[in-house]
Amino acid sequence: MDALGLLVRADAEGPLVLEAGGWPAPLGIVLVADRLSALLLTVSVLVALAVLLYAIGQGTAERRGPAAAVLHPAYLLLVAGVALAYLTGDLFNLFVAFETMLASSYVLITLDAGEERARAGMTYTLTGLASSLLLLTVVALVYAATGTVNLADLAQRTADLPDGPRTVLGLLVLVVFGIKAALVPLHFWLPDSYPTAPAPITAVFAALLTKVAFYALLRVRTLLFPQDGVDTPAAVAAVATMLVGVIGALAQDDVNRLLSFLLVGHIGFMMFGLALSDQAGLAGTVLYMVHHIVVQAALFLAAGLVVREAGTPALHRMRGARAPSAVLSLLFAVSALSLAGTPPLSGFVAKVALLGAGADAGGAAAYTLAAVALLASLLTLYALAKAWAAAFWRERPAEDDEAPGTADREAAAEPGGAGRRRDEAAGHGEGAGERGGGAGRGGAGEERDEAGHGGAAGHGGGTPSQGGGAGRGGAGEERDEEQDEAAGGRRGVLLMTGTAAAMAATAVAVAACAGLLAPLAQRAAGDLLRSGPYTAAVLGGEAR
Repeated sequence: MDALGLLVRADAEGPLVLEAGGWPAPLGIVLVADRLSALLLTVSVLVALAVLLYAIGQGTAERRGPAAAVLHPAYLLLVAGVALAYLTGDLFNLFVAFETMLASSYVLITLDAGEERARAGMTYTLTGLASSLLLLTVVALVYAATGTVNLADLAQRTADLPDGPRTVLGLLVLVVFGIKAALVPLHFWLPDSYPTAPAPITAVFAALLTKVAFYALLRVRTLLFPQDGVDTPAAVAAVATMLVGVIGALAQDDVNRLLSFLLVGHIGFMMFGLALSDQAGLAGTVLYMVHHIVVQAALFLAAGLVVREAGTPALHRMRGARAPSAVLSLLFAVSALSLAGTPPLSGFVAKVALLGAGADAGGAAAYTLAAVALLASLLTLYALAKAWAAAFWRERPAEDDEAPGTADREAAAEPGGAGRRRDEAAGHGEGAGERGGGAGRGGAGEERDEAGHGGAAGHGGGTPSQGGGAGRGGAGEERDEEQDEAAGGRRGVLLMTGTAAAMAATAVAVAACAGLLAPLAQRAAGDLLRSGPYTAAVLGGEAR
């Protein structure tokens, strides 16, 4: 509600400024909320809350042991870093925000990690550290050239720099934030690291982190290095990112890697509007950012449920698995169609704004951007249709309705096998406990207890004490425990499904509210092009 209040006030009154410690800018630290930052903060906080509820439903946030104690503070620290990146008014604190996000995201991506996830987390962290080092270098170079790191002050001083240093600094900014936003050819780290994390962690990373990096690029490029006409380096990056990301998605058999490549490809749509460098293009970028934050969260949450039901993220194995529910099919379809830009969903509204801006701008570069955007949209629809068909468009296997997949029917034959494989899949491959023989009655319940709560109840070896329940208080007590566990599991699945449904509904609401969002995006784009109100609010007079 506070973020929404900031948005309402910023839209009505102009940029709102908080001087930390009472020190005025440019010497002191300032936080600035204008239309763009307040809008993105509002949407990001909503998504962060939804993903946390999904994690609680999945059991990720309620496991016993150190993981549960670490998850909540790390998650809150991540959200704090996101908020600081949106609101900071100087380059150095923008660096601090990215470091905060990097530290907390490394903790989240490696919670209860095995060898594969630890390796992916290390790739993610090393790439983040390298880009942060480059960002700190850029901050130092900017300070050396201008004597300030305050964004409002820099907007005035960079205009007086010679063309050579100004061009170099602008390209360095594009490279640094291009790494963090996964622009091609700087995207290599994302498809290798995001898919290995648990579903809610992947969802919040996909929804927020790349958008925060792109917001920083958008803010710095428009405020410090404004362009007249099409921004050629940004246009090249947009075309390459759209094509490489979407074509890379077509080659994937893992649904999480497929969505990760599509995440990369659709950063190119945001670059499309930035490359045009006019109000219509920037307004389309703002709309696309709002749409993309919501839809990426909805897609990855729905994909987490699909993988949990199928028991595998591999598309070719899903064809032999038990068919998920019709509700889940609808959730995935709505999110997928929105990302592809199918009318009348939010992706269609955002893409029409971008294509209209390209048509109005005219020229070979703008028409090329528009043509590539149309092609990328069609390829996105094909890639997601392939994933949907593999996950949902099939008949139930006649020989074993309960089997989670054809790739490992031996594990499914064990009493604890199906539940264990689904729980493992929900965490994108994290271990849920040793696979026991499962001959006794205690095997399935104990394996589920290990997967859902991290407890060490046993490994279902099929001994008399496990099978008959004599060692655990008798069969009646064991049945009561199993019933309580099953009821808790059903509540968790309902919470997960409800959260994914809420995100899909929010994507629909974004399209339904296009009449309100589009004018707001136009006003936010105008603020980006006309830096006077921003600099006056920060540097001139009393902070509001």
